[in-house]
Amino acid sequence: MSKGDSVGPNQQEFKGLRSIIWPIHDFELKKFLPMGLMMLCILFIYTLVRDLKDTLMVSCATGGGAETLGFLKLYGVTPSAILFMVVFVKLANIFDREKLFFVIISFFLLFFAAFGFVLYPLRDVLHLSQEAITSLQESFPRLHWVWPVIGNWSYALFYILSELWGSVVLTALFWQFANEITRVTEAKRFYSLFGFVGNFGLLASGSVIIICSNFAKSSTGIEGIDAFGINLKYQMGAVVLFGCILLGIYRWMHKYVLTDARLYSPGEGTQKKSKPKLGLAESAKMIFTSPYLLMIAVLMLGYGISINLIECVWKGQIKMQYPDSNDYNALMGKLSLTTGIITIVVMLVGANILRRFSWRTAALVTPVFLLATSVVFFGVIMYENSNGMESNIMGVAVLLVAVIVGLIQNAFSKGVKYSLFDSTMQMAYIPLDQEQKVKGQAAVGILAGRGGKSGGAFIQSTLLLAAGGGVSLSSMVDILGSIVFVVVILWIASVCGLSKKFEALTAEKASSKD
Repeated sequence: MSKGDSVGPNQQEFKGLRSIIWPIHDFELKKFLPMGLMMLCILFIYTLVRDLKDTLMVSCATGGGAETLGFLKLYGVTPSAILFMVVFVKLANIFDREKLFFVIISFFLLFFAAFGFVLYPLRDVLHLSQEAITSLQESFPRLHWVWPVIGNWSYALFYILSELWGSVVLTALFWQFANEITRVTEAKRFYSLFGFVGNFGLLASGSVIIICSNFAKSSTGIEGIDAFGINLKYQMGAVVLFGCILLGIYRWMHKYVLTDARLYSPGEGTQKKSKPKLGLAESAKMIFTSPYLLMIAVLMLGYGISINLIECVWKGQIKMQYPDSNDYNALMGKLSLTTGIITIVVMLVGANILRRFSWRTAALVTPVFLLATSVVFFGVIMYENSNGMESNIMGVAVLLVAVIVGLIQNAFSKGVKYSLFDSTMQMAYIPLDQEQKVKGQAAVGILAGRGGKSGGAFIQSTLLLAAGGGVSLSSMVDILGSIVFVVVILWIASVCGLSKKFEALTAEKASSKD
């Protein structure tokens, strides 16, 4: 019997602290570490381009601002994601798994490199001028925040592809690969640690953003030098470097890991059966005829809508506090760095909350925290609107207070989501029968997943279109804050209702086994 075969699923493999912190066999490091490093590289690139995309549209774009993001997400990202997945499926029918990975990753890396070294330096030639955008805004005031998106089209394209990197590369490429080559007994030990290792990518990317932004800032004011352009080139260079490392690791695994019988046997992966292809109508029907699934959908919608509304208002505050693009980008880097640290800590704490407390307690942490911090955040902005940006709160400029409160809220909200919200969401499906578990999860993912991502964008864009002109999101905090409050209260009510059904179904399932 080989060393790999000696580890049975029912055998006590680890004892003591190692069973909690590092349940990996020494011979498995050859497989685990490359996969963990792949996730680190993917999250490094995703975090870096995600922070840059916001800087470009909010701080760099001519006539732009946080108000453009809702239009981009709703009318740019959503249809592009659908189109890209259609192309992805067609490419999957042409190329094998390894070639498909190289084709998709190479496409993204070529674009990011071209943007940093070609498109951005030629922005004055490629984009509409300030005069042209202003003229369009005056002629069509209802579309005031749409024209900066069209006029700065290369920034908008960068924004869309940065968003797609997360969904295409992390979900469609990495996790499909992991599910195919990881045995079930390995997945129980590997998967949570992939996320743990991957989150160090946030620490690395946040640090790189801060260093590059501060270095480029030293060139500000020097004639003939575009300080943010220097920053962008360094960061796109880092993207290409980590992308090449990612491709190298992927190739190495095919050569040295997938040929090792101890670590990989074709057909033994955790690859799940393909999810049912439900349309929007079928998904809606399934959700609305099942109160249990409806409450799960409200949880997902609640997080997606509320965090989207809060983030966009906060990014508008950052632009006012830090009008310089390098300063704006540096703060986004600090957000990523802080989020990485908090997520790693909260993952350890969250695991204990899940073990020691009820499902309801663990599921309530995210909405209760978001509600409490939202009251403070929107309250600070309302105070700012009433008393002016020059006013102070306990000796600190009110605008700076809003930026700091928003930073803390966003960092902790993401950390809590990754450790508790996602885990409790998946746990909620466990007591369901097999058909509801598979079809229900697919239906919620289709309807609530899309709705959560685009719902907040729809609310923002609709309000801005109705108001017309250069109305800012911060001037609408009374409306947006009220919407967030209602959404989170519904989210909390759904958690409480779902917990009763979850506990009842769990007890029923346990008694049926007895």
